[in-house]
Order: sequence, then structure tokens, then C-alpha cells
Amino acid sequence: MTIEILPTNTCPLDYPELVRRSSAFAKFSPRLHLDISDGRFTPVTSWPYGEDQWPELEKMAERREVLPLSKIVFNEVHMMVQDPLRVGTFMARIGCRRVLGHLETFSGAAAAKEAFSAWRAGGADEVGLALLIDTPLSALDEYASQCDAVLLMSIPTLGKQGAPFDERIYERVKELHAKYPEIVMGIDGGVSEENIGKLADAGASRFGVGSAITKTPDPASTYEHLLHMTNQKS
Repeated sequence: MTIEILPTNTCPLDYPELVRRSSAFAKFSPRLHLDISDGRFTPVTSWPYGEDQWPELEKMAERREVLPLSKIVFNEVHMMVQDPLRVGTFMARIGCRRVLGHLETFSGAAAAKEAFSAWRAGGADEVGLALLIDTPLSALDEYASQCDAVLLMSIPTLGKQGAPFDERIYERVKELHAKYPEIVMGIDGGVSEENIGKLADAGASRFGVGSAITKTPDPASTYEHLLHMTNQKS
């Protein structure tokens, strides 16, 4: 099982902020996690949903202008948006190689299949779904065969770093791993040194890490420490 630690670029307000954060993370991590929010699925509004930002994304996608450092880092995008098909296609075109939309925003397996096809055509290598902490895992059943990956939220409130970790996630990881062992599982929200080992033991192998990295004196050393902790579990 390959372990991934992905420093989280949480809902940047604009493109320059996205670039600054990504450039800082790329100094020590080959994989980055980008959260974007439309202000509807969550109350937080990020790039590209700010004023006059959508045309910026459209132009980038049309010209195939990729996100910073896309040639040397693997970009994963977690879309907390009500229109995942369209924005996911754009994000794939600008260099996001793993595209994840929320299950709660799809009307059914046919809609997800359409989106997944568009994302892959846009350039994504992997596609999948994210689930809120209160969404029953049984809701994934009709989608599971189409997913390369699943991202389980481990916090009750999305869009900002520092939300409290919800310990219900341990049982959710165990249950999902037992039911669909072939699906690669990621965790996003409140991941830290205190819980990452237990999450890996339960069956998770990808971890979006925000404040546990960014709020330390030496983010690069913290990243390496978390990676070492999880690699001991693999």
C-alpha cells in the first residue's frame, strides 16, 4: 500500500494565494491537495468562485495553462461545489491529475459516470468521490465500481482548517475498507500526528493534512515525520 501525505491548500481566496501556498508546499512534497468551494455547498467561497475569477479559470482551461509546478507535483483537487462536472473538467485541463467531487452533489450513478468521463477526457488520471462525515457509507454502493478513489471527510464542518477531528471516522474507514478493499481511501480533515497511525491501521492510505503541517515551526520536517509514521504501517 502506497502512503501519500498531501499538504492541503485550503480554499485559497485568489489565484496568487493558490500559487504562493502550492509553491511553498512543493519545496518538500511531490503531492498537493487543493480544496475549492463555491460558497453554496459550504459557506466558504474560494477561487475560482470569487468576483471575476471564473473567467480566469475558463481562460486557463481553454489555453491548457496548468497550475504552478504541475510538471513536478501531482495535484489533487477536492471540489466542494454544486456543479462538479463542469468545474472538475476545467480543473483536469489545468493540471489536476486526481479529481474528487462530493457524492452528495450527484443525482445518481449515471451523473457521476458522465462527470468521471469528462474529467478523464480533460486529463485526470484518477477520479472519485468525497463523502461528508454524516453521509451513510451505503450511499457509495451505486458509485463504487466507477471510483478510483474515495475521500472520507473526518470533520463536521468544511472549508476551514482547524475544525475538530471526528472520531467516528475510524469505524467508517474500517467498514469501507472491509467492503471495498480495492478502493484507495483518503482522509481529509483534522489529520495529525495523534490520529494518522490509527487511520492507517484502519485502512486509509492517503491523508490531506492542513494545520498539522502549516502551523508547525518546520512544515517540511513535520511532513517527513508524518510520512515516516504512516510508512511504518504500510
